[in-house]
Amino acid sequence: MKQSERVLIVGAGLAGSVVARCLADAGVPSLVIDRREHIAGMCYSSIDEETGVEVHRFGPHTFHTSNERVWEFVQRFDEWYPWVARAMCTHARGVFSLPINLHAINQLFGKRMSPAEARAFVADLQDKSIMTPQNAEEQLLRFVGRDIYETFFRDYTIKQWGVSPRELAPDIVKRIPVRFSYDNNYYFDAHQGYPKHGYTAWVQNMLKHELIEVRLNTPYSRAMNEEFAYTFYSGLLDEYFDYVAGELTYRTVDFRYERGVGDLLGCSWMNYTDMSVPYTRAHEHKFFAPWSKPQRSVVLYEYSREAGRDDDRFYPKRMPEDMSKLAAYVAAAKAEQGVSFIGRLGCYRYLDMHLVVEASMKMAERWLAGERGDLSFAVSPL
Repeated sequence: MKQSERVLIVGAGLAGSVVARCLADAGVPSLVIDRREHIAGMCYSSIDEETGVEVHRFGPHTFHTSNERVWEFVQRFDEWYPWVARAMCTHARGVFSLPINLHAINQLFGKRMSPAEARAFVADLQDKSIMTPQNAEEQLLRFVGRDIYETFFRDYTIKQWGVSPRELAPDIVKRIPVRFSYDNNYYFDAHQGYPKHGYTAWVQNMLKHELIEVRLNTPYSRAMNEEFAYTFYSGLLDEYFDYVAGELTYRTVDFRYERGVGDLLGCSWMNYTDMSVPYTRAHEHKFFAPWSKPQRSVVLYEYSREAGRDDDRFYPKRMPEDMSKLAAYVAAAKAEQGVSFIGRLGCYRYLDMHLVVEASMKMAERWLAGERGDLSFAVSPL
């Protein structure tokens, strides 16, 4: 028997938690389930017992947005400290700031160029023989030239995705920023911040409502749908349909911890953009909460590899063979009655945190407005 208007939300990560809270605020009860033993999904953070540092257990999460409604919503559930994302990268040719800015360009080429001079210099580096880039390598060669491409992108991409940039679509690198100023703020958004008590506490406050019940260590089965008025599913899209069209490919990440006294990296995160080391990046977590002033420190090194069925899925690969499978799953999702697919896994696309919040808020609003038909992929089109 259905539980009146109670809805089922599969996944206690960011997408599911935002939907649950938006519905609860409107008077709709929900059950939120998760196969994990903790809430917050991939933005889960916890105190490292050896160092006392708050660690992002699935890699660094930096919140940034220019959407005022999103910023207002996230601030409801914790106090947010201002925090500016600044990254570095290490290559055999040196250590550079990210994103590529005027300082990195001058340092790489041993120059002292002004913004206008650097802009003209990079324009001369561009491979203008490539009229219509057919892959990510050609896109970058057309955009920044061979020196910048090989220093910042080529090897990092191979380590991160397990394939040559020649095998990736050109669209994947169309928005990589190059700045002709000394601004080393990684993002352009109006707001950046970090919740004072960490992401897990922030999500916990989001789920703290009398109309929201959370059950952890609870696997999902499609038979559960029959017990509820509606289902919002943030799990794996291909798994929902029993892999009938084949498995969608992902990259996963293994972590190696290093602990010590004082600063170990000297920055919040460092990309490693050549093949001299096997890891893609490292992040020193005390720099995500500098106000905590811990005496010890912990660094996590990331090793990217192909994901298997038992692995956490970090990055949808979206290779050509994936996209043909995805088309079949999108058609099946749109035909599914009483279910909406949400979040990064449910839509098989990479989404930053602010985009997950925005899409989930819109999804809940549309459902509350009575749009109970085909909501699948409506908010996060592929």
